[in-house]
Order: sequence, then structure tokens, then C-alpha cells
Amino acid sequence: MKAIIKPSRAHGKFCAPPSKSFAHRIMICAALSGGKSKISNLAESQDILATADCISALGALFEKTENGAEITGFVKNTDAAPVFPCRESGSTLRFFIPIACALFDSSVFSGSQRLIERGIGIYEDIFNNVGIKIEKNSDSIAFKGRLSAGEYAVCGNVSSQFISGLMFALPLLSGDSKITVLPPVESKPYIDITLSVLRDFGIEISETAENSYFIEGNQRYIPKDAKVEGDWSNAAPFFALNALGADIEIGGLSENSLQGDKIVTEYISALKKPHPAIDLSFCPDLAPVLFSLSAALSGGEFTGTARLKIKESDRAAAMKEELFKFGINAEISENRVIIPNRTLLPPKEPISSHNDHRIVMANAILLTLTGGVIDGIEAVNKSFPDFFEALASLGVDISYEN
Repeated sequence: MKAIIKPSRAHGKFCAPPSKSFAHRIMICAALSGGKSKISNLAESQDILATADCISALGALFEKTENGAEITGFVKNTDAAPVFPCRESGSTLRFFIPIACALFDSSVFSGSQRLIERGIGIYEDIFNNVGIKIEKNSDSIAFKGRLSAGEYAVCGNVSSQFISGLMFALPLLSGDSKITVLPPVESKPYIDITLSVLRDFGIEISETAENSYFIEGNQRYIPKDAKVEGDWSNAAPFFALNALGADIEIGGLSENSLQGDKIVTEYISALKKPHPAIDLSFCPDLAPVLFSLSAALSGGEFTGTARLKIKESDRAAAMKEELFKFGINAEISENRVIIPNRTLLPPKEPISSHNDHRIVMANAILLTLTGGVIDGIEAVNKSFPDFFEALASLGVDISYEN
């Protein structure tokens, strides 16, 4: 589907949607507990639905409520080799793999071709050392063998989701374990979110030294009612709109949040100054919208961009391609992106989504200045299905065609 956006100045009130980062973790902890947990403020994005499907595959009960869900952990045994349908959700895949390997002798994970292509190299290296066999094809990954307690060294500059996945699983095992995160450690705030949610559900993991975690075995998850806080990542485009002249009152966010993407307000302030230089190592999900904003302002230099290749799209390359349609010729290298100071032009051809929700949202912001068409807008269903409805409610002129 295409959205046709006319130049518009947004104004009004916007309430941030629920945080996907917190929601995934809360749902998983509830599913691993021994009772019923009530979760409120839960959005029905594709990633959240993928986690709900995997909770059911695990053997827990997931029941939708008016504003969230009730999850009852471990109410029945599943088949000998359960199938975990992850759709396109990388976090769902990476969180559940160690859990499945801790609880089942065999398991299968299915998903889109792009999800499988994004890879699980960290787990392949780890599991090879503990005797877990892995078989991959274009749309699934099969595991055979059990995860064991022990010492695990994990690279810290690929994805924190591998570390979080182990943190969910290792407390379930009979022996004690240790995770050492090898520097450089990026996306540390996401590890902190995992530790916080685990603690809320009764799991204690102690950081015995910097980036070294001790995990006692035979722990039990305790059911808990929880409310998902607002999402700084999906609020970022609306902060960007304000930087471009909109007048939006943004609510629903916690100033004390552990979410690393709350730094977006500092980075937007930096982009308003001459020659901004921004490190995205701790907040890669902000990259597309910050690239767009810098293109509309006076450019910028971004480092810590290497991991953008393993997102839903190769985000640096995708943004270079789309910004070129606005007359902006970005420069990309292995771990750096430079957005030049150029005049933003109306695109003469449709903007492509690259099937990536953050690419859609980032470019939609620019189209409120120039006008234009963006194709494949259904990609926002992955994390923020109501994104265009939110824009329209703020006065942005949007029409649609198939």
C-alpha cells in the first residue's frame, strides 16, 4: 500500500505507544512463571503477536484482554519438538532460542527469509561448544540438544538480544552460570532492561564485575501484574517533527526509563548545532530518523553504524538510497554515515519502505516537508501499526492507494 503525503505542519497531542522492548521481556517472563500475570498497555504489533505465538508454542496460555493480555505460564506440555513461529521478529527469535534449548531436546524456529538471513551467528558459536546441533534452511532453524549451565562468553557488539536470551534461559537450569560480555559492549541499555524485568519477576542476576554476570541455577519466575511503559523509539519521529517546526505535545513516556533511545532528545538538540557528530552504538534503532532529520537540517556525521546491516533492512544502505531521491547524497562506510548539508528536494519517484518499519517512519517525516509518495507502508505493522493514523490525527495530510 502507498501513502501520499502532502506538505503539512503537525500539531496536537500524541501519546507514545507501548514499548516493544519492555513488552517482549514482560511477556516472556510471565510465560516462564508458575501462575497468571496480567499485562496492560500492550500493543498488537506484528512483533508482539510473534512473541504471543511463541508463548503458546512454549506451552503457556496467552489470552488477549481489552488493554493487554493475561498470560499463564506452563499450563501444559507441548509436543516433543515445538515450532516457534517468529514471523519477522528478530528479538522474538533470539530471546526464545536459549529458552527452547533449556526446556526441550528439540525445537524448530520458523520465520521470514529476511529474518533467517539476519542470522544467529553468536548462538551458533556458543552452541557448537555445548553439543547443540543446528540445521538451517531458508525459512526455519532447527535445534537438537539441551542448553547446559556453565560459562558463556558473548560478543557485545553484535546484538544485546543474544545476551538477553541467555539471561532468560540460564536461571532455569540446575547449575550456576556466568555470562561474560566481551567488549566493545553496545546497546547496554537493553541488557539493563532485561535485568530489570527479570528482577521484577523474581530472577536475580548479579553483575560481579563490569560486563560479567553471575546467574544462580534453579530459580523460579514469579507471576506479576505489569504495565508496559511508553516507547521512546517509536516516539522519536514525533520529536523529529517538532524539530522541523511541528507543535506536538508528546506524552506517555517515562523520563526515568531505562530505554537507551530516550537519548533521542539530546541527539536532536545536537543536530541543530553546526557539524554534529553522533555515536549510535547504544541506540541503532534511532539511526533512520536521525539520518532523515539531519538531512532536513544541516547534515551530520554518525558513527557506530556497522550493526545497521543486520536489521530488518541494511538500514544505512536503504537510507542512502531513499535520501538520494530527496537530493541528499549520503556517504556510508563500515561504521560511519555522513549526511551532507544540502537542500532537501521533493522526491520525483516513490520512496521505498525496504520492508522496514523504521525506514518508513523516517522518510514519512521528510515527506511532511516536501510532499511525496511512500510505498510499502504496511511495514509499520511490525512495531507501530497506528503510525499513519497518529500522523493524520495531528493534521498531516495523508491519502492512500493500493
